[in-house]
Amino acid sequence: MKFSALVAIVPEDLEQTCIDTARDLGAGGVTVMSGRGISNTAKKTFFGLTYDGSQSVLLMVLEKGLSLDVLRGIQRIIMPDDKDSQGLVFTLPLEHLGGIDMTQVEKFEQHLKNSL
Repeated sequence: MKFSALVAIVPEDLEQTCIDTARDLGAGGVTVMSGRGISNTAKKTFFGLTYDGSQSVLLMVLEKGLSLDVLRGIQRIIMPDDKDSQGLVFTLPLEHLGGIDMTQVEKFEQHLKNSL
């Protein structure tokens, strides 16, 4: 079985929606980290103060085939009109992996069997 790491950088207000979508599509655990991005466009100001929007970084280890389904699900949330993106989602292949819960591996195997 091959695994991928899925990373999604999303606005905090979309965090729970993205997590729920990932879980509905078969993801198990999600690691959530706080982040702050620096954009190439001008930042919003309020009375001369700059506002940096808070972001959440979601990290998931998924079976390779499942990772594409979850990526597409999150992409529909962060890019609802296919024009302006509110975040970023990508996968990376994992060469070596240790410490994954075996019940999660069994769920991935069941997902593979159901998709055939």
